[in-house]
Amino acid sequence: MFPLRLIKYNVPQLRRAFSTTKTPDMEVDNIVIGAGVVGLAIGEKLTRERSSESTIVIDKNKRCGEETSARNSEVIHAGIYYPKDSLKTQLCIRGNDLLYDLLPRTNVPYNKIGKLVVAQTEDQRSYLQDLHEKSNTLGVETEILPRDQVVAMEPEVKAHAALWSPSTGIIDSHGLMDYLEQQITQNGGDVGLFSSVKAIQPTQGGYLVDLATPPDGSEGVSTIFARRVFNSGGLHADKVSNLLLGKDRYKLYYGRGVYFAYNGPIKINHLIYPCPAKNLAGLGTHLTVDMAGKIKFGPDINYIDDPYDYNVPDDSENRQRFAEAIQSFMPHIDPEKLHPDYAGIRYI
Repeated sequence: MFPLRLIKYNVPQLRRAFSTTKTPDMEVDNIVIGAGVVGLAIGEKLTRERSSESTIVIDKNKRCGEETSARNSEVIHAGIYYPKDSLKTQLCIRGNDLLYDLLPRTNVPYNKIGKLVVAQTEDQRSYLQDLHEKSNTLGVETEILPRDQVVAMEPEVKAHAALWSPSTGIIDSHGLMDYLEQQITQNGGDVGLFSSVKAIQPTQGGYLVDLATPPDGSEGVSTIFARRVFNSGGLHADKVSNLLLGKDRYKLYYGRGVYFAYNGPIKINHLIYPCPAKNLAGLGTHLTVDMAGKIKFGPDINYIDDPYDYNVPDDSENRQRFAEAIQSFMPHIDPEKLHPDYAGIRYI
């Protein structure tokens, strides 16, 4: 929904409730800052499980999920890569289960396509074995496949062996966000777009949130009293936290990843990932397929300072670097049929 609808309350009554000089224009139980996948999922859960409370999800952009949630591989991961006892692993495994439980009951496009992590050497096969054993301890299904089985599944792929992850899939991330947004509004919540948080001040029983709509404040700033504030600001979560906890207390560092599309004749049935190189800040240049059947390779990783720098370098050196990484597991790829597609940014 767009823009945010401000609900006026009894201002004299609210004034008596606060010791601050600010008088809020609006009162809500929950404000969720950030309308990407995470913020929308929080908003959906709040409106579903706390239906008696008022909930608003806000975002500075004109549409939901215009940043990280729309610029990624759209992969439903199995949760096998990260440290065994990490929260990231727990959330990934739980999220995988919850998505596959939810999606058949929606119209959100998805495909439990499965993934092959391919090894080119015996050393890399040892990495796969370690990954397989860790997956078993986590309760995540995987299987080590020899070369002949890999070739039978994917004739275009070169591999000494591979790890098969059947619970890895792909999803239409925009479709998922549309579904979550619809659920929020149907449950009585609201989604306020083109609205930017300018200040957060603790007060008795909650927080005072200054909200500019539009984000430049040209039409003024409204003050909202919220009993709870949820920070799902993604690449800007540090800025949201610093509004409350103090200037520059937190700082995120950004990495831009570029994706290349491939327009050559090729038939791929599953996601294909290489074994990640040691000390690599990512999973390597892998092959994914979207719900429309489009093949893309990426992402690479480049450290940047600007979380809005989505520039995709289109030069022969970058193309050659991509081609060499891809040809390590798909030797028949034609570099001339690779072309820059888009970039995403994550914090590191």
